Amino acid sequence: MRKLSILLAEDDELSEKVTTFYLKHFGHEVDIAKNGYEAVSRFHEEKYDLILMDIQMPEMDGLQAVKEIRRIENNNPGKGHTTIIAITTNPDKASILKAGMDGYTQKPFSFNGLNTLLSDNNLI
Repeated sequence: MRKLSILLAEDDELSEKVTTFYLKHFGHEVDIAKNGYEAVSRFHEEKYDLILMDIQMPEMDGLQAVKEIRRIENNNPGKGHTTIIAITTNPDKASILKAGMDGYTQKPFSFNGLNTLLSDNNLI
């Protein structure tokens, strides 16, 4: 498995800790954003292989954040396309894909399921 640079946008502290522990256990680097504004800001500052984006967050939700990230990518072709996977308790597949996500997983998610998503997106 190759080492990934991952941005985890998650406002739930327990979900953040469990997901971060798992990802770091497999050697990935993880940055945390507590809301959509922080996710967009970190995206401006860093290059990520993957963004795991919670949908329901305070201030700016995950759907708004991914739309802003995709707008930034479109206006800066050198930035490339970043894989963004939604993590949510109530997946609305149509809204998630329309916003620009590359996929989604339902919380609570299994780590085998997350590995499958990473593999399906050619990240591992």
